[in-house]
Amino acid sequence: MSLTPYFSSSSKVWESRDWIFGLEEIGYVGWEIVADGKYRLDNPENFIAIQENLASTGLRSTVHAPYSDLNLASLNYPIWRESIRQTCCCIRHAADLTDRVTIHPGFLSPVGKLVPEKVWEMQKTALVEIGKHAEDHGVLACVENMISIKDFLCRYPEEILGLTEGIAGIGVTLDIGHANTNGLVDAFLAHVGEVNHLHIHDNHGQSDEHLALGDGTINWEKVGRIVARDYSGPVVIEGRTLEEAGRSLAVFRKWFV
Repeated sequence: MSLTPYFSSSSKVWESRDWIFGLEEIGYVGWEIVADGKYRLDNPENFIAIQENLASTGLRSTVHAPYSDLNLASLNYPIWRESIRQTCCCIRHAADLTDRVTIHPGFLSPVGKLVPEKVWEMQKTALVEIGKHAEDHGVLACVENMISIKDFLCRYPEEILGLTEGIAGIGVTLDIGHANTNGLVDAFLAHVGEVNHLHIHDNHGQSDEHLALGDGTINWEKVGRIVARDYSGPVVIEGRTLEEAGRSLAVFRKWFV
């Protein structure tokens, strides 16, 4: 299998893009653009600058769609429509950069907790529309498994795989760090051959710390062996600094072979 290391930093969405010029020097092949803050793709100035950054570095790219204040499972219809609109807008712009866009599933609001079956219906309906838009633009929109907050959808393998199955234009992003907060790394690894995109970062199993690989409790030797056997494509290492990016890449090169 062929694995290519990308780096992503959601902590830098309000900062300049100067840091990305260090990624190639460290040894990364690609950059996952977190399309929020100063990196939103629907801002023409941002989009042009990002295109220039990619051209000048030679980095490949994937995109993470915005998710702040959005809810693809909302029972508040205007919020639900706006969440779909922003996701589709990101996909439309991202199509000029990549064929993979990660999207977050929705969550249960206080009202939604009273009718969870309706929440799942709204989520699935949203994905059908988003998937159609993604397919029309040559993109796969990959739903990401979520952290251990009970109101989030898609914390378990059977939830995310069942939700996305059979929807054209929709895939799955497996986030190993998120899986660890739910104690489900092994359960998700059993399905790694079925996913379309991969995020990795470390934590101690209690919260989404986004630590460098090796700074938490995840067994990267085991994860790397299974991923290298069953998955091919971009592996996005998520972190905060270039120093963490370098340390994580060393762990990746040791075990993801």
